[in-house]
Amino acid sequence: METMFGIAVDGVAYGMILFIISVGLSVTLGLMRVVNLAHGAFAMVGGYVASYAAQVAGLPYAAALVVAVALTVLATLPLERLLYRRIYGSANELAQVLLTIGLTFVIVAGINYLFGPTLKRIPLPELLQGTVSLGPKAIPTHRAFVIAAGALTLVGLWWLLERTDFGIRLRAAVDDPAMAAALGIRTERLYLATFALGTGLAALGGVLGAELLPLEPYYAIRYIVLFLAVVAVGGAGSIFGSAAAALALGIVDTAGKYLIPNFGEFFFYAALILILFRWPHGFFKGRTA
Repeated sequence: METMFGIAVDGVAYGMILFIISVGLSVTLGLMRVVNLAHGAFAMVGGYVASYAAQVAGLPYAAALVVAVALTVLATLPLERLLYRRIYGSANELAQVLLTIGLTFVIVAGINYLFGPTLKRIPLPELLQGTVSLGPKAIPTHRAFVIAAGALTLVGLWWLLERTDFGIRLRAAVDDPAMAAALGIRTERLYLATFALGTGLAALGGVLGAELLPLEPYYAIRYIVLFLAVVAVGGAGSIFGSAAAALALGIVDTAGKYLIPNFGEFFFYAALILILFRWPHGFFKGRTA
C-alpha cells in the first residue's frame, strides 16, 4: 500500500507538470495551427531564469517564479512577431518544424554559453519542504503544491477559453480569420496574447517541475517528445484532453520506474503506442474543453 500510494502521489505530480507545460503547446497547435517544437526550450529558459534569480540574485522562490515567467514571455514576444507570425496556419508543416527545431538548437546553444553545461537547481523555500498530512498518510509538500497548481491551471484555462470574450474571439479568429477581421476582431493581438499565454505556461511548468524534470542544457531536446506525446494523446487544442493524457502517462511512467526501474521509460512509450492505437486522434480531438 505504501508503494501504491507513492506511485499515485508522484505520478499525479509528474502528470501535472507535464500538463502545465504541454497544455500551452496544445493550445498553440490546436488553435493556431503551429507545430512549435521550441516549446520545451521556453520551459527550459523559464527554469534557468528562476535558478539564476534564486541562487545568484537571491530572490525568494515566489519572486523568482514571477520574474522567470515574465522575462521568458517578454524575451519570446519578438520571436512571435518576427518568426511565428509568418507561419500561422501554414499548410507547410515541414517549414514549421524546421523553423522551431532550429530555434530550439539556438536557445540550447545560448543556454550552454551563458550558464554552462552543469545541472541547475531552484532552491525550494522552507514552506515547500517537509510533508503534508493526508489522512493517515503524508505527502511531500512540494508534490502537493504542484498538484494544486496543476488543478488551478486547468480550471483557469477552461474559464479563460470557454467563459470569456477572449476565448470566443480567439476561436472565431481561428475558425474564420477573414470574417473575424471584418467584424473588428484584432486577430494579430489575439495570436500574440495566445502565444504569450502558451510561453508563460511553459515557463511556469519549467520552474515548478525542476525537481521532477531536472534543468540541464539539453532539457529542450530531451523532454520535447514527452510534451508532444501529451498533446498527441490528449488531442490538440483540448485542455481536459491534455490533463487526462498527462495524468495517464505520468502515472504509468511513474509506476514503471517504481516497480521495474531497469526498463526506464519503456512503459511510458508502450502506453503511448497503445493509446494512439485505440484513439489515433487523441482523447478529445480538436476540443478546447
